[in-house]
Amino acid sequence: MFPALETELKPETLSDPYEDFMHHHLQYYGYFKAQKGNLSSSATHQCVWKTSPRYTLNGSYGERDDLISDTLEKESFLWPTCLPSTGHAQIDAVGKDPLMLSSPLLRSRQLLYDDLDEVNPRLREPRELFSFFSSRGPLQAPKWPIECEVIKENIHHIEWVPPEPEYFYQPTGDEKEPEIVGEEQGTVVYQLDSVPTEGAYFTSSRIGGKRGIIKELAVTLQGPEDNTLLFESRFESGNLQKAVRVGVYEYELTLRTDLYTDKHTQWFYFRVQNTRKEVTYRFTIVNLLKPKSLYAVGMKPLMYSQLDATTYNVGWRREGHEIKYYKNSADDGQQPLYCLTWTVQFPHDQDTCFFAHFYPYTYTDLQCYLLSIVNNPIQSQFCKPRALCRSLAGNTVYLLTITNPSRTPQEAAAKKAVVLSARVHPGESNGSWIMRGFLDFILSNSPDAQLLRDIFVFKVIPMLNPDGVIVGNYRCSLAGRDLNRHYKTVLKDSFPCIWYTKNMIKRLLEEREVLLYCDFHGHSRKNNIFLYGCNSNSRKHWLHERVFPLMLSKNAPDKFSFDSCNFKVQKCKEGTGRVVMWRMGVINSYTIESTFGGSTLGSKRDTHFTVEDLKSLGYHVCDTILDFCDPDQTKYTQCLQELKELLQQEIHKKFSNFGQDVDLEASWSDIPLSDIESSTSGSDSSLSDGLPAHLLNIANELNQKMLLKKAKKKRLQTRKQRNEQYQKNYLMRELKLAEDTPTQLSGRDKGPSLEPPLTSRVLPKNKETVQTQLSGRDKSTSLEPPLTSLVLPKNKETVQTQLSGRNKGTSLEPPLTSLVLPKNKETVQSKKPGFTASCSPKRSTNSGLGPAPDVKANWPRTRYPAPRKERSAVAAVYPSLHIYTYP
Repeated sequence: MFPALETELKPETLSDPYEDFMHHHLQYYGYFKAQKGNLSSSATHQCVWKTSPRYTLNGSYGERDDLISDTLEKESFLWPTCLPSTGHAQIDAVGKDPLMLSSPLLRSRQLLYDDLDEVNPRLREPRELFSFFSSRGPLQAPKWPIECEVIKENIHHIEWVPPEPEYFYQPTGDEKEPEIVGEEQGTVVYQLDSVPTEGAYFTSSRIGGKRGIIKELAVTLQGPEDNTLLFESRFESGNLQKAVRVGVYEYELTLRTDLYTDKHTQWFYFRVQNTRKEVTYRFTIVNLLKPKSLYAVGMKPLMYSQLDATTYNVGWRREGHEIKYYKNSADDGQQPLYCLTWTVQFPHDQDTCFFAHFYPYTYTDLQCYLLSIVNNPIQSQFCKPRALCRSLAGNTVYLLTITNPSRTPQEAAAKKAVVLSARVHPGESNGSWIMRGFLDFILSNSPDAQLLRDIFVFKVIPMLNPDGVIVGNYRCSLAGRDLNRHYKTVLKDSFPCIWYTKNMIKRLLEEREVLLYCDFHGHSRKNNIFLYGCNSNSRKHWLHERVFPLMLSKNAPDKFSFDSCNFKVQKCKEGTGRVVMWRMGVINSYTIESTFGGSTLGSKRDTHFTVEDLKSLGYHVCDTILDFCDPDQTKYTQCLQELKELLQQEIHKKFSNFGQDVDLEASWSDIPLSDIESSTSGSDSSLSDGLPAHLLNIANELNQKMLLKKAKKKRLQTRKQRNEQYQKNYLMRELKLAEDTPTQLSGRDKGPSLEPPLTSRVLPKNKETVQTQLSGRDKSTSLEPPLTSLVLPKNKETVQTQLSGRNKGTSLEPPLTSLVLPKNKETVQSKKPGFTASCSPKRSTNSGLGPAPDVKANWPRTRYPAPRKERSAVAAVYPSLHIYTYP
């Protein structure tokens, strides 16, 4: 390609032991495919700069041999388009002067040049170890458990918005409840063979799933007149275990449980072929587990016609009649099952149709979207996709960092952070569509989006549980457990996605304030969109956690319901991301729940949500963040005042139901907020199943190791901590001496000898004994003040008792510490015997004072460690001062 380099550069000229080692190392692990002869040309890669979006794709991430082609070959492909004029001059100089071949600049591939930086080259951004995508090759193929069969077909659906609102189904009361027949009287037309359930556990994964030839699970048609439907679900996010034909046009369907479990049947997504139009088909799902469902109040299933999509550009739409959700009459002695039945007519003959619980959003859909961001020369400047970690099956968990470049380091450090995540529950695809709407807006050229990128750093994890999404689980990962109940886990290898997420947020809190944490979910039993938060225990931040959801309800009044929000922290939810992040110090920590159904509010009343409705909520989240942080706090104070009024009404309503009267003007804020709210109407799977049996021993061993490590390791203390520990030890010594004071005084003799006998060091039984012993002292007796005189007595009577027996001629030396005056009464009381020494003042217990209506939001950064110089200065002046961290 470059004659000057081809003639002058020799492979042995640039031979380097480190380069040879890295070449063989990366080639062994599948991240490097270049032949050794190509290493010489790699010296010229220093002119490829990181601002090239194609280089970001091709050069930043490597993948194994079977997925991505030669990285160096891709970079050399970019050479003619990105080589500056100075780069050509350097090549010509190299060709003319062989001595320059020994220059260290040519031996490094980490130096980047451009027209504005000819003399001082800069280092390129380090390459990621984990794989990403390639603009020239295929996307990173998803990895499946080795037990799963996967068909070799690419399933793709178009996005489409219905031109008319899709209303809820109105039950007539005449809906049929088909009796479950089963395969004994029916014909099995589709059934998965090997599906791991409870008792088994994940061992390994591979691209394409199970090895060997893919079996044809559907029945073989006997001829063109055979109208048997052909079912299939062995594709990404698909879920169907078995189909039984019980009538000419009637089928009973069994959903597959989450892998390595025996429950969580809610999500379904499957394909049917060989359809007939103008014929009424009936489908009945027979093994649902939730006793309540939105299907009972008008929700319809989704259907997608391949012919309609290709011919009329029509996508997913709500279909179904005679919809009924009822209890399964077949009792197998285990947990009760429920059925969903509906009828439908297909629009075409010989069509391929899909049915789904909600609009699917797969792992491949996410990768295609992220690929479009990386290929966009503008968006790629302020949105940096990175690999947070690998999932249990080896799929990449992506982390997006979105912010505009800062002009100074001080400006970058002053930015607050916002953390958003979705799809910790893989069957809740509505969370992905909200996330998609948020990303569409925050990456746009809107002035509001640019302002948000200027003042915030957004950390976005668009798919927390890619393994579950790929295999079609509803709630669990391949560990067989709900990830949103294990944010406290210590098992990094078993729950890597949430372990690395929590660790990332922990590090982020050390750098900057995290203003907001939102985890997007779906809800199967309530309509509208709402959220769950955490009541603040601080009077300083009283009701502040409710301001953001109230603002969101005002920005999206026809979708978001503030009345459905709940802020009670239940014990069974302690392992959720919302509660764990709140415990870590994020006051505004929420779980945003989006219904699988639709809205009962405003202009969208009794209609299903579309993809555009969910995406619009992502925009409203951005708009609400701006309102929440507006320097003009008018909206904020109005919301606080409105929240106080709403809370008063709720308290009055609660007491009225019990037939009691309460003075709301005087003591209404003394009532705990958690007593006002009922428990959250969350999922039926709220309780954690605990760890699988094969992980219990590992968790116990890790916990024991951590305890031993903490016991052995003595952490370095700051000056403030040392001062606090010194004061605590000093106070404990005083308390111990205070207990011995009466003993020392009771044994003193009237004579000149002041050494009390050993047996006289017995604590007197009552006050009279003390007075008797003190009244007998001789006037000429000279007493050295005991050390316990440094401790202030408990009350006035004790002072009088001790002074009543002293003689006028007694000579007392004032104690040294008596020269130091206490600052206030509270300081004196804190040193009373019987109280545990603490340098941290308690929170104010004056619960009768709520926040003033005109109070402005102040989110101080003092909740996080101050710089070393500031901490040392504070400790020197106020050694006992400690700023309490809320919550």
